[in-house]
Amino acid sequence: MKKIAVITMARNDNFFLERWIKYYGEQIGYEHIYIYLDGLDSDVPKDASGKVHIIPCPKIPGPIGQAEPGRLVFLSDRAAEHLKEYDIVIGCDADEYLVVEPNLNKKLGEYLSEIKIGTTVSGLGLDVGQRLGEEPEFDYSGGFLEQRHYAVVEPDYTKPVVITKPVRWGVGFHRIKGVNYHIDSNLYLFHFGCFDLKFLENKLKSRDLQNMGWEKHLKFRRHTIDRVSEVKEPKNGEKFLPFARWIQRFFRAPYHWNRPAMFGQEVVVRIPERFENSI
Repeated sequence: MKKIAVITMARNDNFFLERWIKYYGEQIGYEHIYIYLDGLDSDVPKDASGKVHIIPCPKIPGPIGQAEPGRLVFLSDRAAEHLKEYDIVIGCDADEYLVVEPNLNKKLGEYLSEIKIGTTVSGLGLDVGQRLGEEPEFDYSGGFLEQRHYAVVEPDYTKPVVITKPVRWGVGFHRIKGVNYHIDSNLYLFHFGCFDLKFLENKLKSRDLQNMGWEKHLKFRRHTIDRVSEVKEPKNGEKFLPFARWIQRFFRAPYHWNRPAMFGQEVVVRIPERFENSI
């Protein structure tokens, strides 16, 4: 087994952090999780102290749009430091989960230890949304994919989150400067920022998030819920996901040569049932 670390930065985002810690703790090992809190006044996730590494940091100044480049410079530097001790670093946001194909019956750490990785590897990006009228309000006692069954195949979430060498991530982990993508056949990156309409509406009421400039960003996320809800016939994920991976492997927009593309399509798929117990 290779030594693998998982890092993120968050501020007062404990709902996601607590689930994120549990997932990556079981997949990689709790002692290899490093959470950088954006602000010395940020809440500490429940039951996290002593289990994972919690590192409070001075808040990166400015609203989200201005602070995001600095956040990724900070995390890129931390990842470079961790690579002095670890073979692999996974860097992602607290609402993102890198998942191995369930049919392989392997944990993430085991799978990443087996495959050959150059500088980076990515999983196919799936932006999960609530299908209004079919899927009820989220039950917080249950899992994500037990209750949410649809996603937009989104190349922006086919992120290069796994690295083996020091790199400079672009904003949101969406790309690595000067490095192309390598999309693995058995990895998926699930994004849950749009998993529940009521959750988004409640976040919009947060004064802390309003002060950080998140209101516009959260309203933009509502688009995923609308897209998932409005499409009449979502595509069969079993059939379409391999095709989507093939497209993203071989096609790039000329102005974004190191970011995958789907030709502007927003394809909604039903997530294969075998993922229901993954997250």
